[in-house]
Amino acid sequence: MSERITTPFGFETTALEVVEGVDLSGRRAVVTGGASGIGVETVRALAAAGAEVTIAARNVEAGNRVAASLAEATGNKNIFVAPLELTSQESVKEFVRGWDGPLHLLINNAGVMATPLTRTPEGWELQFATNHFGHFTLTLGLFDSLRAEGARVVNVSSTGHLASPVVFDDIHFERREYDRWAAYGQSKTANVLFGVEAGKRWGAEGITMNALMPGGILTALQRHITPEELEERRRLRGASGKPMQLKTPEQGAATTLVLAVSPLVEGRSGLYFEDGNEALPHTAGMTNGLAAYAHDPEAAAQLWKVSEETLKIGEQA
Repeated sequence: MSERITTPFGFETTALEVVEGVDLSGRRAVVTGGASGIGVETVRALAAAGAEVTIAARNVEAGNRVAASLAEATGNKNIFVAPLELTSQESVKEFVRGWDGPLHLLINNAGVMATPLTRTPEGWELQFATNHFGHFTLTLGLFDSLRAEGARVVNVSSTGHLASPVVFDDIHFERREYDRWAAYGQSKTANVLFGVEAGKRWGAEGITMNALMPGGILTALQRHITPEELEERRRLRGASGKPMQLKTPEQGAATTLVLAVSPLVEGRSGLYFEDGNEALPHTAGMTNGLAAYAHDPEAAAQLWKVSEETLKIGEQA
């Protein structure tokens, strides 16, 4: 078993602090959900380090505003916007068809959380369809571009993964009662498992994939949560002896950048980071850490198989 990775970064580190002194000139990046929340700060840091960045956004108008603002702030004019609706497989495939040339950094950042029961036209539960299926199709579709030397894929997961493993016999809540936090949890577990299996399949291609918990940040991601529910969750965390601490969006994007640029994670896949460092295993009483089921190689292989079959994706390298 490899030694746990620790870095100089922590809870209060910002994304710009992570990329200080890093030169990403000549590197190309895609950030899904780059037009809002921590996605904006992820794009800012990558652009400040010299990368060419494409914001993949559902709201192109918002993306254009962010791109213009960040181009002025960073002096980097190579910030572009392309439409991407993760709940639509056709939209994802259209983005893939429109991509040309190598891709060095794919930041699977976009997502939804704790939504009411909603199904896609295919009948898939919305959170799993968005947070996992959309990014699965996107990443596999960009496989040839990711073969660029040193390509890294970063999946924004969550401590919410502790709420549920992937329930393979009823992923879409067709037989069990819908629980929006369990649905969110299994989609975030899938974000971690994706990297576990990708490491096995793609390691020889120079592609790595890791996941992270950005921290508690108040962004549009919480739009389906009432203030009362948020306060209750804080109260429960406080009762556990570890009150919920909130980060700024600048701090929330930092761990994404650690996985995207740090030499300490070079060549490694299937990891899960919190506060800039590899997470410890979750044990009873903890409110963070990595659940055993989220790095189980058998579950990771099963998730890949189920995803390919559901999405009708041919075998990739």
